[in-house]
Amino acid sequence: MSREKKNVLILSTISGFLCKFERENVRLLQEYGYHVHYAANMNEPHYLFDPAELAEMKITSHHVEIARSPWLFRMNRGAYRRIKKVVRTHNVQMIHCHTAVGGLLGRLLGIRFRSRIKIIYTTHGFHFHEGAPLQRRIVYQWIEKLLARFTDALIAINQEDYHTASGFKLRSGGKCYQIPGVGLNLEEFQPSSREEREKSRAAYSISEKVFHLATVGELNANKNHTVVLEALQKMKQEDPKLAEKIRYSIWGDGFLREDLAEEIKSRELEDIVVMNGYSKDVRSSLSGVDAFVFPSKREGLGMVALEALAMGIPVIASNNRGTREYMEDKKNGYVCHENKAYAYITGINWARNLSAEERWQIEEQCRRSVYPFCQCKTNQMMHMVYGNISETEKEWKKDPCICEMV
Repeated sequence: MSREKKNVLILSTISGFLCKFERENVRLLQEYGYHVHYAANMNEPHYLFDPAELAEMKITSHHVEIARSPWLFRMNRGAYRRIKKVVRTHNVQMIHCHTAVGGLLGRLLGIRFRSRIKIIYTTHGFHFHEGAPLQRRIVYQWIEKLLARFTDALIAINQEDYHTASGFKLRSGGKCYQIPGVGLNLEEFQPSSREEREKSRAAYSISEKVFHLATVGELNANKNHTVVLEALQKMKQEDPKLAEKIRYSIWGDGFLREDLAEEIKSRELEDIVVMNGYSKDVRSSLSGVDAFVFPSKREGLGMVALEALAMGIPVIASNNRGTREYMEDKKNGYVCHENKAYAYITGINWARNLSAEERWQIEEQCRRSVYPFCQCKTNQMMHMVYGNISETEKEWKKDPCICEMV
């Protein structure tokens, strides 16, 4: 392999994205001899992170004022110019872009530097998914089709998006790939021990007789917390003593935090629902949980639900293109086919009424259902992507994979 210094730019809209989702890709790129640069809006963290982590990972970071909305043209035009300067200054040979606006700007740069820069785009969920408004589907699909022509590798994380992407015309020699998300660490996410469960529940003052529901994720409209609150309100109206039987913990932060807190108050659910803020350690947060609620309207895949399943926790999920990749109704959780309170009431009661033997069987099935999403499988696929793009032959030293040991 050539020892000539190579530079790659990982581009996303919001900071913290790389530390949350791209650590393994950074490691692979560095093994290929690339120096990794990271460009994002460092003023919009979204995922909490310490900027010192980037330095420790030997990454050069660049603050770029990228707007999360593609329709804020003036702001994103300035971001484009800033990223173009980074590419020129550091002689970047490859851009791996993520998120909707990051993908837009990265591939526009692919047009500008088409003769010398390879472009990889990972879509974490196309915005023209099935069920989206017709006008939105038409506009976003047209944009994605156009930008695909300047893309060397287009990576999808679910079958629906992969099928769609496979119909796009990419750059000459370009390829579409499907990966199982960013990769699930099955050694980290394992069922909690009795001691861990007791410690976690004690920390949040939850007795063993209380059924503990939880949600982890950004507090925004798409995450759809409202339908769960409506379900709990109806359940409380039927059973005034519900607070003695159910606790619903919400971990996460976002611009709807105050609205959500007000809704909890207006529905008189303060004795049932607790907002715990951003979770830095998902496994620790979920150690004392009996069922995970995942009501998102749209998900590319939903890694946090996979993490819950890996811990043996049944998931009460909405039916979307992401959850359809791994959810099996009444085998590893309950699938709510309608975005209605009654569907979640049914799902919650199903989980509450499981016998000890049924719960043990479902815990085993939860664990097995996530094996296809193991980190080693994602790494193996990304090794192929980076190898094809860099046109470099490199022996793949496959990490031991827990799912292949079972």
